[in-house]
Amino acid sequence: MKRYIKYLTMALLSVVSFSCIENDIPYPIIKLEILGVEAEGLKSPAKIDVQSKSVVLEFEEIVDIRNAVITDISVTEGATTSLELPLCVDLRIPLYFDVSMNYSWEWSIMGKQTIERYFKIDGQIGESTIDAEHHIATAYVPMDFDLTKVNITDLKLGPKDITTYSADPKTLTNFENTARYITVRYHNDISEDWTLRIIPTDVEVSFKSVDAWAKRIWLYAEGRSGAAFSFKYRKAGDEEWNSVENIEVEGGSFSACIEGLDTLTEYEVIAYSNDSFTPVVKVTTEDVWALPNSGFEEWSTNDGIVYPYLSGAEPFWGSGNDGAAMASTTLTESTTDTRPGSTGEYAASLQSKKAAVMGLGKFAAGNIFLGEFGGLVGLDGLVNFGRPSTARPVALRGWIKYNCGVIDEFGKTPTARPDLKKGDMDEGQIMIAVGNWTAEEYGGSESCPVVVNTKDESTFLDPKGKNVIGSGVMILKESTNGWKEFTLPLEYATTSEIPTHIIIVCTGSRFGDYFTGSTESLLLVDDFELIY
Repeated sequence: MKRYIKYLTMALLSVVSFSCIENDIPYPIIKLEILGVEAEGLKSPAKIDVQSKSVVLEFEEIVDIRNAVITDISVTEGATTSLELPLCVDLRIPLYFDVSMNYSWEWSIMGKQTIERYFKIDGQIGESTIDAEHHIATAYVPMDFDLTKVNITDLKLGPKDITTYSADPKTLTNFENTARYITVRYHNDISEDWTLRIIPTDVEVSFKSVDAWAKRIWLYAEGRSGAAFSFKYRKAGDEEWNSVENIEVEGGSFSACIEGLDTLTEYEVIAYSNDSFTPVVKVTTEDVWALPNSGFEEWSTNDGIVYPYLSGAEPFWGSGNDGAAMASTTLTESTTDTRPGSTGEYAASLQSKKAAVMGLGKFAAGNIFLGEFGGLVGLDGLVNFGRPSTARPVALRGWIKYNCGVIDEFGKTPTARPDLKKGDMDEGQIMIAVGNWTAEEYGGSESCPVVVNTKDESTFLDPKGKNVIGSGVMILKESTNGWKEFTLPLEYATTSEIPTHIIIVCTGSRFGDYFTGSTESLLLVDDFELIY
């Protein structure tokens, strides 16, 4: 996976209400939040959960988290913490502290760390298993393997660069009727006694997984390290087998992807390791699924509000127009400026604006998304994201026309861009994600499971986060000078899980949640298509 990155979901309109407040009414309680945490040796930005008032820091494996050094904590303006920084602390257990401003809220910081470990030998079958809790590493070999002549090709049981071993792994060659033992030391005072085992197996080659999508099949298998690996496939009922190209090999594991297949079709696959092969595995490809109103041809107007679907039809796409209507403003609407060669009449126009109510204004980003506007809570918008779909596309293809304006409205500094300032260029964004979000966990409904509060960052969508199976993000940093076709690939965390929902978000100003962007930013989108 690429580096964990934070994605702030598209912006919806917040409107300003006007009221008279008597002097004897107490000031409202302000949420005292952690905005950021910095520490030495972080692997990724701090993961901040506002609801549970907790922070998780993921460290590089070389860091001794028993002596983690926290260098900076950013909090709500005007607030302070009970910690004196820099602070050296054991983050294997939660660190509790107060964030205060006339009153206090308790927060916690916890450390997280993953150490990569492996045990590799010549001629092994598949990957070794590592039991880090009990300090056992096990490799598997064929039944005819000579256990008196083992060649350990690679061994890593502790943090990179700082781990030492009680013996040179190359000298551990005889595993006949016994395991071998080795002591691993790191961070000066950590000592672990590991057991290295080699177990013969009569399985020369086996499938780990066969995952059938709509037009492709993902193959994962294990065989004898150093052997000649291959896959073959055919339609069920055919006599002739087809060879699979572009096989990826890592030790005793090998994998490949068969592309260009027919949908809803049964296929047979086998895996080879030298002269051994697996039993035939049968799988059936999925059907393709098309986005409703993907050409943005269907629009309607009700009580002065423009909707991206026909009157009386089941909503699929949504926008922030419901909130914008309170300021007699429309952010998202149809346009006859369609992409070249389009057979349709309309595209979607997403215009960022400054909307005013009773003379007071707030910046709002033009947007369109799969879901529906959920309403306003005070000055903040609720957005319900996601639509039911089990599709696993490999890319989103479509057309965009973007005018990238200079930021002329600056409400707050975005967490993702602390360097951003008024006068910089605005940024648009298109995001797609498939996952298995549930209404119970994310506060929505079965048809629209994920509820996002545009003020609460802990509710924002993270394309690499929990429940996300595959995602892709495209940042628009300059004008397109006319219509431009794009293909946005999805990166999948796994090929075996089947999604329950799909989310697509388009916005002309991706920092609209912070009331920051350009009133000159205009994004047109047309003819979206899921690629399989």
